[in-house]
Amino acid sequence: MTALLAALLCVPSPAYNDHRGHNLDSLEREVGRWTPQAVDGASDEQLYHLNRACRDLMLGYGPLNGDKCLFYARKALEISRRKGWVYASSDACRHIGQQFFGRGQFDSALVYYRKSMDDAEQMAGAVSYSNPAGYTEKEIDDQLSALYGSIGNVYNMMDSIPQAMEWYGKAGALFEKYGWRESSSVLYYNIGETWVEEGELRKAVLAYEKALQYAQGDSLLTANAQKGLGRAYMEQGRTWKALRCLHEADRYYSVHNREELAFSKENYEYMAAALTAQRKQILLTAAGGALALLLLALLLLTGRRLRRSNREKTEVSAVLEEAIEEMKPAPAPDAPALSEREKEILDLLAKGYTTPLIAEALGLSPETIKWYRKKLLVKYDVANTAELVNRARECGAL
Repeated sequence: MTALLAALLCVPSPAYNDHRGHNLDSLEREVGRWTPQAVDGASDEQLYHLNRACRDLMLGYGPLNGDKCLFYARKALEISRRKGWVYASSDACRHIGQQFFGRGQFDSALVYYRKSMDDAEQMAGAVSYSNPAGYTEKEIDDQLSALYGSIGNVYNMMDSIPQAMEWYGKAGALFEKYGWRESSSVLYYNIGETWVEEGELRKAVLAYEKALQYAQGDSLLTANAQKGLGRAYMEQGRTWKALRCLHEADRYYSVHNREELAFSKENYEYMAAALTAQRKQILLTAAGGALALLLLALLLLTGRRLRRSNREKTEVSAVLEEAIEEMKPAPAPDAPALSEREKEILDLLAKGYTTPLIAEALGLSPETIKWYRKKLLVKYDVANTAELVNRARECGAL
């Protein structure tokens, strides 16, 4: 910190130290000593260090005090605009946009993000006191990719999902260009979260799977992607897959509970919800199985009754046919008239079939066959089956 404070006190120094989060009070007092007149008369080196100190305070106060973060970001922006330092201007505008985003002032956030993007696009061919050689394409794309993601987040919060996905796509293309796999994993995780909120669960699963692919063994990124997948599967009702993913995430969170308390709590809530849903599914499946068995038993019983009823109808029809035949004029005594059914039974008796076999062959009950056999004995005026067969042969019925 000595070198930077020396610069702030108008003592030239080529060195620079990053003071984010360190001795903010001390650094703030030194910056506060710069009056507008002193700034007007400062050299480029002194202005560079003052600008860098303001940006350090901007970064340091970012998570602690939004008002102070905005104050020092605007002081840094004023200096960088005066000197034409486009990267420093872009950096300050981006952090101002982040503060407005955090406050829910999305229109203001967009204004500063777009200003930051305009400055970033001017970095090609630009030079500054700290970078006289100019900026590389990778440095420019690094700044732009962060802005694309930030703008996507704004549209996401404004429920302009197509526009959000357009900006996320621009960021993802730059991440892919340079192989920034960790950034890609975080991006696709956030896209998955968006699709879950929109109810687009198939798209959410695809996004989380990409996040898992890009994580490539990074424990935290892998755990987050597994958590996201578990949430999406749970929403789809695929509780078994959901619990497998959530258990994988829990393996990491349980070891890093202090560092990842919020993620661990969220993962636990998803696991509890998935277990509750799974129990309901098991109960419903069991109830459905019992109902299916009951319906099957009813169907079998109904079928059995229908078969019995059809057989009885057939036997009644046969008896009615026989009665109708008997009402016809009687033939000569030596050749009694026979119905078609009687002819069938007589033929089977001649072949030596027993009553049960005839009943099985014709699909009738044994009692019905016995009834027909008695009628045949009466018509041929015989006492038994042997005499019946002989008399029928004599009459030419066989």
